[in-house]
Amino acid sequence: MTDILIRLFVKNSDNVKDRDVRQSYGKMAGIVGIVCNVFLSASKIITGMIISSVSILADGINNLSDATSSLITLIGFKLSELPADQEHPFGHARIEYVSGLIVAFLVMVLGFDLIKSSFRKIINPDEINFSIISMVVLLVSIAVKLWMSIFNKKIGKAIESTAIEATAVDSLNDVYTTSAVLVCTIIAKFTGLKLDGYVGMGVALFIMYSGIKLVKETLSPILGEAPDPELVSKIALKLRSYKGVLSIHDLVVHDYGPGGRCFATVHIEVDAKNDIMESHDVADLIERDFKKSGLYLVVHLDPIVTDDESINELREMVAHVISTIDKDITMHDFRVVIGYNYKNLIFDVVIPNGYEKSEEQIKKEIQDAVRAVDNSCYTVINIDRYYTNLN
Repeated sequence: MTDILIRLFVKNSDNVKDRDVRQSYGKMAGIVGIVCNVFLSASKIITGMIISSVSILADGINNLSDATSSLITLIGFKLSELPADQEHPFGHARIEYVSGLIVAFLVMVLGFDLIKSSFRKIINPDEINFSIISMVVLLVSIAVKLWMSIFNKKIGKAIESTAIEATAVDSLNDVYTTSAVLVCTIIAKFTGLKLDGYVGMGVALFIMYSGIKLVKETLSPILGEAPDPELVSKIALKLRSYKGVLSIHDLVVHDYGPGGRCFATVHIEVDAKNDIMESHDVADLIERDFKKSGLYLVVHLDPIVTDDESINELREMVAHVISTIDKDITMHDFRVVIGYNYKNLIFDVVIPNGYEKSEEQIKKEIQDAVRAVDNSCYTVINIDRYYTNLN
């Protein structure tokens, strides 16, 4: 069924890196979600009202929230297509994240309302009118939600959409909750136990939990999360392959929305004795190559001295000193200003975020350790932070 829908509604479906293809996948997933969830919601709400079952009613409202979620996701995919403008030069792709956040809050509001209605049902339980129709509705719901989970998981993985993959997980969770409602109804029929309110409360709490989890997942990329380590590794490997690039550091990757909308900056170290025009040509070549692959990269040149034995010895000494203090600290942009009676060692030190020592403590530790090796050396240290985990 999934493959049939893809063939019908997604042109060039194999080319998932193409933004238009990705948008087609997202729209199709949203429409399928709306249709399926509206159907399930209507059938459960009507059935729940007929047999006075708050758990079935709660499950139907949960499906209604899923339909709303699919609608907002669909709108989010559509708005994220808007081109860049003067107010938003990086485009509008992050709207997809915002739509997910709106969905998360809606889910939490619905969950809270269901907690209140389920609590009232626990205090004043009503009789559940068992019927074959209710059993059929619940069984159909389980089958549809199981298929939706498989469908969304396949689509989400194909286009690398965390929003759609989260929908797949949510659909599978609905299979569990609807199964619980089904068991509750059967128990009420054969034992007389009125567990309806308790199961409704369980479903409501589960909806609240899903909403909170969804808030965390959608808020993270909006706040700005660390880039995928695999992406960082690929960028670093490619940068180091260019002739004349001795090392790289200060790689910062900015995500402006799903679908490969990334902008980045990086410092590349080149031999100081190279012709500046030649090094500049290398930087231009790197930027052009990365742009072809969908990454807008800005390259900064850092010339370093490589053929001065005394500077190389000092660089190695400082690198060794820093590694003995903490292996998680790295150094770059090393320069030396030599006076008559002293040497100023100027360099940047990169420390992990959340590091327990203050910047002044780190500077003093390095200074003392360097002077213990050579008391004619003074350090001028600039503290940087990790934005990517470069190896």
